[in-house]
Amino acid sequence: MSSELLVDLGDEPATAQLGQLKLATIEDQQWPADESTLSKSETDISQRFDAGSPHLPWDHPFYDIARHQIIEVAGDDNFGRKVIVFNACRMPPQHQLDHHKLLMYLKGTLDQYVESDYTLIYFHHGLTSENKPSLGWLRDAYREFDRKYKKNIKALYIVHPTMFIKTLLILFKPIISFKFGRKINYVSYLSELEDVVKCEQLLIPARVKEYDNKLRASLKPTAQPPMSPPRSPPLPNQVFGVPLELLRQRNPDGDPVPVVMRDTIGFLSEQGLEIEGIFRRSANVTLVKEVQLRYNSGGTVDFREMEDVHLAAVILKTFLRELPEPLLTYQLYNDIVNFASVSSDSQVMVMKTLVESLPEENYLSLRYLITFLAQVSANSEVNKMTNSNLAVVFGPNLLWGRDNAMSLSAIGPINNFTRTLLDQQHLVFT
Repeated sequence: MSSELLVDLGDEPATAQLGQLKLATIEDQQWPADESTLSKSETDISQRFDAGSPHLPWDHPFYDIARHQIIEVAGDDNFGRKVIVFNACRMPPQHQLDHHKLLMYLKGTLDQYVESDYTLIYFHHGLTSENKPSLGWLRDAYREFDRKYKKNIKALYIVHPTMFIKTLLILFKPIISFKFGRKINYVSYLSELEDVVKCEQLLIPARVKEYDNKLRASLKPTAQPPMSPPRSPPLPNQVFGVPLELLRQRNPDGDPVPVVMRDTIGFLSEQGLEIEGIFRRSANVTLVKEVQLRYNSGGTVDFREMEDVHLAAVILKTFLRELPEPLLTYQLYNDIVNFASVSSDSQVMVMKTLVESLPEENYLSLRYLITFLAQVSANSEVNKMTNSNLAVVFGPNLLWGRDNAMSLSAIGPINNFTRTLLDQQHLVFT
């Protein structure tokens, strides 16, 4: 994996510099002219983007975009940051895709996460002369993503970069800030992504995997990059990635709430309730791994000694995300994704019925977590974490599909269910 800095060039206005750039040396330079420019009114989508629609119906304004699964949300990375995935190979030919609407859809996705640290992964393989957008559209799209979007993106990973994409980034130097340029990383092989995120949760397109295998096969044996490390066998005292039922059986007191949840929530209840942006920031990945290893080795962890609220917050989210089955279970997945169809008068009763159907360990752990999150939102004037904000953070960590990745058509309903659960927790858990 490599990072190449993209530095601002001189004082000449960026638009004038870009206008002088030619694509003569780039492969397949016949890009179509722009059909339109993007105005603020056209791209202000806050009122029109409805990520909460379960499985976007055919007449939904974004159905045409969502059905291609170009953009996916894939849980958290190894640093505790939300992961947004863009698949170039799923883009249809230019004449079959409204690129303006694609931009609005991408902004609608990011709008849910830009207040938190997040990671963007771009799978470049599959972008061809038939489906790539115009150069002008790329320029205008970059400008559309103002500081709100760029501030908390911690890394952009370009997987399987070609000379074309590298040259394109060089051409865009005049309008790409030095600070943003430092966030761009080239990833030559999928195995390199394991340092950032577990590849199994990305739902990588088959075409991309096949291409990666071809790249590996073309290398000499001595130049072969390392394969993704095999999953380690569980340690005798493994805590992360272990079913709740087994953790309860191991606990001398038979406590149904896992020790990681007790430790992190206990510490955060004491020292994290007034921290602005709690659960929105990432943590030092080395410390995260050290804490995980300590738990998995049967050791004790005292977050009070570390005095790091964000570390405890990331450990809590990581524990939930690494459960072999989500806390809300696969069995409830369809009911929760379609929960929006339940009438408002019946929602509390239906929700209460659903959560009470959970295994006892899941129910009690969920109640313990939600009760704590209610405390967090009660301090939202200080910490800025309302029920809606907490739902965006925790929804994907409480429920996901069996394939691990989630499209917007699923993540919206899951977040809405989580928000309603937080709103009505005093009635649901009585």
